[in-house]
Amino acid sequence: MRTLFVGDVHGCRDELARLLDLADADRVILLGDLFTKGPDPGGTWRLIQQHRCEAVLGNHDLAILNRARRGGPVDLPDEAVAWLGSLPLFIHGEGPEGPWVAVHAGVDPGAGPAGTTMDQAVAMRRYPGDSPDDPFWWSLWRGPPLVIYGHDAVRGLVDRRPHSLGLDTGCVYGGALSGYLVEDDRLLSVPAGRIYRPVPPVPPPGVR
Repeated sequence: MRTLFVGDVHGCRDELARLLDLADADRVILLGDLFTKGPDPGGTWRLIQQHRCEAVLGNHDLAILNRARRGGPVDLPDEAVAWLGSLPLFIHGEGPEGPWVAVHAGVDPGAGPAGTTMDQAVAMRRYPGDSPDDPFWWSLWRGPPLVIYGHDAVRGLVDRRPHSLGLDTGCVYGGALSGYLVEDDRLLSVPAGRIYRPVPPVPPPGVR
């Protein structure tokens, strides 16, 4: 069994296809923010179906669901929206070095996954608040489990194994799409084909 975790895809279908070919994994877990911002949400959905990818819910996925509930445009087939609505906040598992948990943004460093709120799971960067004086949640987390997450393209790859591993390397902003094979303890990356969105500024306090 080879399990691949993939950072924020954001509709970058071609890069996801290249990463999947490179990894040749038996199981694929996407870390949320799957369809928005990038060039090919429909193609990304077809690739997800083809490879039977699993995923956790991200903040942009939640925004799609909220927009769909209000009757707004989502640029996805109904089955893709329904699938988003079924996604969990966490996926748990066991690797060669011990337990892991996949989540989009992070876990409460004091309460762990069981005590993490939905807002923290999909949107947290700092803890306990959003002040620049607050530390990043991952600087406080000592595990176990190993927390594998995305969400934070501004900081890119944040490798603090065996405690946590951040895989959002900003593919949609012209960076790369990164993955992690947990059984091999190996990082993989494919460069973005081009810049699809301008690089976002560092969010000010109170903005996630």
